[in-house]
Amino acid sequence: MSGITDVARAAGVSKSTASRALSGTGYVSDATRQRVVEAARVLGFVASQNAASLVTGRSRNVAVVLPYLNRWFFAEVLDGIESALIDAGYDMTLYRLRDDEAERQRVFEYFIVRKRVDAVVAVNIALTPTEVRALGALGKPIAGIGGNIDGIPTLSLDDVEASRRATEHLIGLGHRRIMHLGDDPDVPTEFPVHANRLRGFRLALADAGITIADDSRSCPYTIPGGYRVAREVLADPRTRPTAIVAGCDEIAIGAIIAARELGIPVPSGLSLVGIDDHDLAEMFELTTVRQRPAEQGRHVIDLVLRSLADPQSTVAPEALPIEMVVRRSTTAPSAAG
Repeated sequence: MSGITDVARAAGVSKSTASRALSGTGYVSDATRQRVVEAARVLGFVASQNAASLVTGRSRNVAVVLPYLNRWFFAEVLDGIESALIDAGYDMTLYRLRDDEAERQRVFEYFIVRKRVDAVVAVNIALTPTEVRALGALGKPIAGIGGNIDGIPTLSLDDVEASRRATEHLIGLGHRRIMHLGDDPDVPTEFPVHANRLRGFRLALADAGITIADDSRSCPYTIPGGYRVAREVLADPRTRPTAIVAGCDEIAIGAIIAARELGIPVPSGLSLVGIDDHDLAEMFELTTVRQRPAEQGRHVIDLVLRSLADPQSTVAPEALPIEMVVRRSTTAPSAAG
């Protein structure tokens, strides 16, 4: 089996230079690095990360903590995180954090430490001050997606403003009978995403002087959830809204399917706006607020790598831009509406 000495000899460099080139630590010219990497490939040499970590103090491994694995937003974020880490030569250790206090404590106080990760990324996990202090004391940079966390760099969408803008789009088209479909704001979540989106909806109505007694319904952030609730909301033509603001695109897509089954044309009989710009949004011609979660994943790794390169650096929280994507799911209400 070939060793680092063999790689150095084949590349025509010293053993220390070969080690720096393969570990990514210290300065090595691009030409030399490519020569060493090619020699290692030909010889079938794979550097031991454990051995390298003893020298550098780095594991080149980042822990990612999140509440879901099988939902579109989180899968897209993970895709961006993974591609950025691979490009940077890092591994990823993934933790799904369930609603269990004892499990949460084990993850942050035992598993993350045991795995010797270099940094932690929290996706829609509101780290407590105690958790931030504990990780900071270990010298582990932290970054987050989904909401502001005191003392760490984060990326987040202003959910109030996003929902307000979506609602204002419908009001600008002339709609006055508008309903919000979203998750139950009383169900506890790490960040108040659902409550903030409902709040933005109601602020837009209030600014326009619109009062609606029955203005919202709770439903899961899924296509079946949106379908089921929309079937109930749209069943009675005497009370159905002319427009819906959905808490996410999946709810909106479920509502579009329900409207089609009920013979309600979209958008002439019902206008819909979502939030996300889901992969299916364009196929359903859905007007939405774009989030770009994969880009968020790549960007949060950039924040982590900058913190690792310069531990004294400070990065302010970043608010993501509000970007409306207008498609064919919205139009002015019909004269009959």
